[in-house]
Amino acid sequence: MATIHHILQKYWGYSTFRPLQEDIINSVLSGNDTLALLPTGGGKSICYQVPALAKEGICIVVSPLISLIKDQVETLRANGIIAVSVHSGLHKREIDIALDYCVYGKPKFLFVSPERLETELFKVRVQKMKVNLIAIDEAHCISHWGYDFRPSYLKIAGIRNLLPGVPVLALTATATPEVVEDIKEKLAFKNAQTFFQTFERTNLIYVCRKTDNKIEELKNICSKLKGTGIVYVRNRRRTQELAAELNKATISAGFYHAGLPTVERERAQSDWKKDYTRVIVATNAFGMGIDKADVRFVIHFDLPEAPEAYYQEAGRGGRDGKISYAIILHNQNDVEELTYFHEAGFPDKEVIRKVYISLGNYYKLAVGSGEAESFVFDIEKFCKIYPFKPIEVLSSLKILELDAIVDLSDAVFSPSRIKFEVTNLELYNFQLKNASYDNLIKLLLRKYPGLFDEFVKIKEADLATLLKLSINDIRQKLKELSQANIIKYVEQTDLPFVTFLKPRLPERSFTISKMAYDLRKANALKRIDAIKRYISNHDTCRNTVLLAYFNEKAKQRCGKCDVCVTQNKLELSNIEFDRLVSHVLQKIATRHAEGKKEPITLQELNAVTEMTDQQKLIKIINWLVESEKITVKGNLVYLNG
Repeated sequence: MATIHHILQKYWGYSTFRPLQEDIINSVLSGNDTLALLPTGGGKSICYQVPALAKEGICIVVSPLISLIKDQVETLRANGIIAVSVHSGLHKREIDIALDYCVYGKPKFLFVSPERLETELFKVRVQKMKVNLIAIDEAHCISHWGYDFRPSYLKIAGIRNLLPGVPVLALTATATPEVVEDIKEKLAFKNAQTFFQTFERTNLIYVCRKTDNKIEELKNICSKLKGTGIVYVRNRRRTQELAAELNKATISAGFYHAGLPTVERERAQSDWKKDYTRVIVATNAFGMGIDKADVRFVIHFDLPEAPEAYYQEAGRGGRDGKISYAIILHNQNDVEELTYFHEAGFPDKEVIRKVYISLGNYYKLAVGSGEAESFVFDIEKFCKIYPFKPIEVLSSLKILELDAIVDLSDAVFSPSRIKFEVTNLELYNFQLKNASYDNLIKLLLRKYPGLFDEFVKIKEADLATLLKLSINDIRQKLKELSQANIIKYVEQTDLPFVTFLKPRLPERSFTISKMAYDLRKANALKRIDAIKRYISNHDTCRNTVLLAYFNEKAKQRCGKCDVCVTQNKLELSNIEFDRLVSHVLQKIATRHAEGKKEPITLQELNAVTEMTDQQKLIKIINWLVESEKITVKGNLVYLNG
């Protein structure tokens, strides 16, 4: 067995591991179920990739995003490591071939979207594989208390019964204590080892800025700050609009979202990583699996929906350990919009029922059919046929997802693919009888090797140019060949997929569980309220507030966030600040020394300190409270210790 250090050097070119990585890897290699909480940029993928390569067999990686799965597979292949994927964006035949390859071939990694775990096809094949590790990325998705709960993740525990003795590694960047315990319980951890790296990022400077003109403020910040940055927005249209505004202001910017064709996404990502563009405006689809160390600022143009999401996205700045800014721009409209999206995210249960019934009708599914089938979902077409608003449909599908009824994938560009379904002889006979397809078939065989063995990506535009036909003509011929069972043709799309996780339910049997609806709504409201409190806070260090959310205690205030900077600006020199702090503490201590049991009151403290500026006294007291030197209860001040 190759040593883990040799593997790290061979495939990634690193001579040493990052903090905790080696401990996590050794725990996995010892056969322990392991939970790793590493901040964004902490190198989570190395923690499962290295032990999987060190042992014989294949590692199954469960990941929630198709775009992330694709990026990880492509990255591993670029490093000379064989990896395959199975997700809802693939044709059934593609999935069948991929799973066979994992049984009889030499892949080291199988990336799976969670909804695929419970299919009979997967359960039968996985038992024939030599699995050395099950890795769960974004493991907070398994918890009812997590900010992105995915019920399909609960199926992982069922897969463990088919793979006895195979250790599980759960990885996440963000998890509250409740989520940590829930993950271990839901995954049936044994010999559990938990590794936790502090959530504190000492090089990040947190700033919240209220402004009536966010676009001008954005331009101003991007102009003043040096280096590369990320601007996060909520919708795809805004990525392009803001990038255009920045370019007009001579700030080079690109835009990125999951719906862009692969070539455009890769170009935007590459231009930014190579510093051809300074700023990338993106939805939250951007950032996972992208390791750019020198990001100097991360700006949230729209309010994040949860502290967990904000922490993860802000943490993509300053991975090189140098100072980076995490900035939220907001105004009153943003707060109202966040509340609106929360309400819109939980439509009336009758609306959800109608969306589900309409969805089955849209795909012409009979009651009892459709289980594990995936369909391209065009929400615009759907809403033209059925009288729903797009946000009602998307929100309803998310609720149905939580009840493990359907799954809505992220929208990513999927290129056209084909595979021949006949033998060479059968194809030859078909060509003899159908001369009109002969030139196309010969071109396919010449241009795309391997068509008899697996699905191969094709470009209809290239075929059209070479055959001097229109793209529509080429697509029509490919569809005809598919209908004749000569090929399987999967046409390109940049739309998401809907997967029916259960057979279509009859109307009378359709219900929404309390867990899927009421609990999630309450949890989402708590997170939104936490974001509102975070941006409206002007008294407590922002780093302290974030750490407290994850149940971690700050050792001291950061001294760098906008709240701390304001507190630092007391119009006092360091000498005067120290003198006044000492004076306040001395007065409190003197009261204690007098033998009086009662603490000093704020009014008494104000009188004896002889300060002419009450605001200075208030800020000094706030600083002493945050530094845990004193405690204030109502009107009473206590000296700690």
